[in-house]
Amino acid sequence: MNGPAVHEHPASPASWRIALPHSATAVPVARALVRTALADLEHGADSDTAELLTAELVANAVEHTAGDDPIELVVQLLPTGCQVEVHDPDPAPPGDLTRPRGGEPDPWKEHGRGLLLIRALSSSCGHRPTTRGKAVWFRLAAVPPQRRPRPA
Repeated sequence: MNGPAVHEHPASPASWRIALPHSATAVPVARALVRTALADLEHGADSDTAELLTAELVANAVEHTAGDDPIELVVQLLPTGCQVEVHDPDPAPPGDLTRPRGGEPDPWKEHGRGLLLIRALSSSCGHRPTTRGKAVWFRLAAVPPQRRPRPA
């Protein structure tokens, strides 16, 4: 890892911010952080979906930005769910995250479905400029715990 994890307490109940290497090794680290963070939620968001979408954002940041500057992962636990952001040094907006271009991705190609997954599976998503590039984010709503029958 390129830096220590920093636990912060902004307006949300909990927030994590971590610098990740600008390489494919960032993806499993980001997934693990999201999984750990969501385990702290009483009425958590879907951890599997959060891990998948986080992996897509981190992989896109690594693949589509030049240089060796670290990327940054920010996970915020909110009363209504969670928000995950990936910060990278490229100010250009991410392809077709909020405005799909053209038709569906080619099913025979290896790439091209990540942003479609983020749009389809998140409750909302987007991007914003930052002082050092951009942040791409998604939100997942909290999922109430399943009602379990009480033992007799």
